[in-house]
This record gives sequence, C-alpha cells and structure tokens, in this order.
Amino acid sequence: MNQIVECVPNFSEGRNQATVRALVTAASSVHGVRVLDHTMDRDHHRSVVTFAGQSEAVLEAAFRVICVATDRIDLRRHRGGHPRVGATDVVPFVPIRGATMQDCAQLARRLGQRVGQELEIPVFLYERAAPHPDHAPLEAVRRGGLKGLAYRMASDPDWNPDFGPSRMHKTAGAVIVGARGPLVAFNVNLRSTQLEVAQAIARAVRQSNGGVSHVKAIGVALPSRGLVQVAMNLTDIEQTSVHVAFEAVQAVASLHGVAIAGSEIVGLVPRQALTDAGIDALRLEGFDPGQVLESKIEDGGGHRLTTRDRDKAEPAIDLREATVSQLLDAVGAAEPVPAGASVIAIVGALSAALGLMGARLGRQRNLERRFSSEVARLGELAQADGAAYRRYLLATGLEKSNRRRTAALSSALHRATDIPLEIAERAVEAGTLLHECSRYAKTRMQSDLKVGFLLALAAAEAGLHTVAQNIKIQPNQRLKAKIRQRFKRTTVCLEELRRLCYTPAASQESSVQALPEKVRIQREWKSRSSTTTLKKPSRSPRKNSPGKVSSGN
Repeated sequence: MNQIVECVPNFSEGRNQATVRALVTAASSVHGVRVLDHTMDRDHHRSVVTFAGQSEAVLEAAFRVICVATDRIDLRRHRGGHPRVGATDVVPFVPIRGATMQDCAQLARRLGQRVGQELEIPVFLYERAAPHPDHAPLEAVRRGGLKGLAYRMASDPDWNPDFGPSRMHKTAGAVIVGARGPLVAFNVNLRSTQLEVAQAIARAVRQSNGGVSHVKAIGVALPSRGLVQVAMNLTDIEQTSVHVAFEAVQAVASLHGVAIAGSEIVGLVPRQALTDAGIDALRLEGFDPGQVLESKIEDGGGHRLTTRDRDKAEPAIDLREATVSQLLDAVGAAEPVPAGASVIAIVGALSAALGLMGARLGRQRNLERRFSSEVARLGELAQADGAAYRRYLLATGLEKSNRRRTAALSSALHRATDIPLEIAERAVEAGTLLHECSRYAKTRMQSDLKVGFLLALAAAEAGLHTVAQNIKIQPNQRLKAKIRQRFKRTTVCLEELRRLCYTPAASQESSVQALPEKVRIQREWKSRSSTTTLKKPSRSPRKNSPGKVSSGN
C-alpha cells in the first residue's frame, strides 16, 4: 500500500449500537480498508468511525457508510447535544502516507458528486476541498444547525450546495465532505450543569475569538452524567498541545468558579501528542522520546553511532576541574567538543565568579549566595553541552527508515538549543547582580566588577547567537515557538542590561534599582507562560557528517 488515506466520518447516531455496528461493517467490507477505531456518545448522540487504506478503497468505503447512515438514521427524530446538519454529518479525508492534501481534496469532490447524484443529498465541501472560501470552516457550514443551513440554502444563492439538490434530504439532511490535516478531538468535562458556562468557556478559548491558537471549541451538555463539556478540536497538535488546551480551559473555568471533572480523547491520537502533553504537564527538561521503553523496544534499541564517534562526543576532561592549560588544550583540540556553548558557559561562570569575589570582600551575604549558585550552574552547563552533542550524534545515527528518527533529532536539537539559551539567561542574571554589587563595592573592586559585567554581556550575546543558529534547523514548530518566546524575553533583558553599561553615572542609580525587580517580574511571567502563536516555516535538519552543531556543538 503505497498511498494511505484516512477517513473519519461523523454520524448523528450515538445510542443505537446496531446502527453503529452496521456502519463499521460497511467500512470493513471493502478490500484494502482497515477500521482503526469507532466511538459513540449518548449525550452527543454521535458516533465516529475511523478507517484507512488505499485511496480508492477508502473512497468506496466512505460511500458505503453514507448509504448505511442514510438508510438507518432519521434526523427528524434526532435529539442530541452536538451540532449537526446530516445523518452523515461530516466526512473528512486525511493524507497519511504517499498522499497529498490535493489528493484528498480530489477524493472529497468525487465522493460529493456521487452522493449528490446517487443519493440525492446536498453536499457541501469544506476545509481544503472547499471551492468557496466562506464554506471552508466547518463551523460556517454548520452554523444554525440543520434549520440554519436550510434557510441559507433557500434564501442565499451563495449557499447552493456544491453537489446534489438545492433542498435538504427529508431524513438525512445534508453531508459535509472535505480534506484536512490530522487533528485531535479533545474534550474537558466540567462539574456543572449550566450549559451557558461551558459555552462561555468555549468562546474564550477558541482561536476564532482570540483564544488559543489552533483550537476550535463548543459547549455541550452531558445530561446522563450531570455535567457540561467543552468539546475541542486541536487542529495543529505541534503548535498547541493537549496540555496547553487543558490548561486554557482550566484557567477560564476557575474564573467561573467551576471545577474540572475530567477529560477525554475521542478517536485516535498520535503517540507524540500524549508524550508532548506529559512533557508539558511535568515540565520535563531535555526529555528524549527514546526514553520511552516501548519506543526503544519497537526500534530495536539500536543505533549506528560508532565507538569512535561516541568517544569524540564526550569531553576528555571534566571542564569544571581542568587547569587553565588543560582547558585551553581541550578547546583547541581537533575534536567536536568542547565547543562554543561550553566556552560561553565558562565565560559566564567567570563573570559570576568575579561577582562572587566582590560580594565576599564586601560581605554581601545575599549576593554571595546568588553568585555562588550562578557559578555552579554555569559550570554544569559547560559540561552538559558535550552530553547534548552526544545525544545529537545518537539521533543522527538512527536509520533513516526509523520512524523515531525525526522526533529524536528534534529532541536533541531542542536540548542543544536550550543549553545556550539558559547560559544567556544566567549571564544576564549575573550581569544584573554584578551591577547591584558594584553599588556597594569599594573603589578598588570597581574595575574587576566592570570586567565581570562586560564578560556577562558577552556571554549573553554569544549564547543568543548560538540559539539563533540552532533554532533554524529545528523541525518541531511547538518546540521552536517555546524557544523563541524565551529568546525574545532574554533579548529584552540583555538590551536593558547593556544600557546600564553606558548610562551616565548620575542616572544609573534609578536604573539599577529598577532592573532587578523587572528581571524578577519577567522571570515570573516566563514561569507562567505556556505557548505562543508564532509560527514560521520549518526546515528539516541538513545531513551532517558528525561535526559541530552550530555554536554549541
């Protein structure tokens, strides 16, 4: 099977198990089609069947399930919480392997034409198959439900169906057919029976109202469970993870005084989506998807990294314990590590060490503790950069046919970018502390503290340069967006710190007093932030022979 297409039709039936079984049987009756999943929900009064296979086989299976739904579902008797316009409400085609979005749009048009002609049901094309831009969003076609669409069909020429008659089918309504990318259907249940609360939360979090990027949301009642629900479609899971969507609903729900009862995923979900949710929820640092036991077993647990390459990826010495001569020899050796990021961390650590000296001589105990912490952490980062590069080599050593290779490369690049970014952040902090320390230091210490301050500026700028280079080859847009957010904040802090260096003495005192508080507020903001909507085209990592990843390694 060279070309794999997925189809995920939604039906307005969630209570009659015999009907849902008939739909599943119809899909699986086509040779070359595999039914992957099916779900049904009594409160929504809706079922979803997921099947995949070769494009022609999937096209035939889609028509067969629509025929079954048309025969067995009567919308005149339908009462359910989910919006709908048809017995077969929506039929999306999704490219999986060897198929393009254009291929799926063509399948949607062919299916729509056949349904309109043979079943005499009006068909509207949506998303990437829509010829009319006003019809592209699913919510636009479904606005007002069955009655709203029927009214527009009767009164507005722009709402003539793309295929089939210009009137609703008596029992089956209309069908919406289209092509789209993968999405995750994610619902959050609320401990409330007030539907208007769920609807208000849905309005707040969905992208169309200025909420969370790549989120579509509605409020739905769940009378059988005594709850209400915010039902969401996450249309770009790399940009907006499941956990980000959950936190958004939770935050708005708290403003309404409503607790979360639980959440659910409808249908299938990529494993990476759950991995990303766990990483976000636990705030895991430098997590490698290869650490998942089942993934390692599935991949055979192996890689092609040679012993020689592995040895070269580790620093020959512990940089924190090296003499000056050993350190210079290690950096100057014809080996991939230690490299740029390690040197930047050492410069940052030296700047903080000068501040530590000044704090001790000036008996500034609080600053002494803070400088000591910066020196220790920057020293750790100098050594950690070599380990990050080793992870990158391990990822590049995976076979190209290994489906975990892209995720492993993305994770390794994220770590190789996160280290110089943390170095830059800590260098800015060291510079801030040095400036504060200089206010109380004796004259004989001022020159040394100024040297430390200038070194901190250099380390911060070099760290940001490294980040800017490495982020260019990061293929994961979600990780790239998170790094960009921190990068921008650190750049702002660095510019403010740099201005202090060139501010006339008469005006420095007020600036010095304001800076530590500003840095503290910005760090608190960083800790609370979750995602960003920035998105730029990504580029896959270029083929590399084992060599230095830009700047850091």
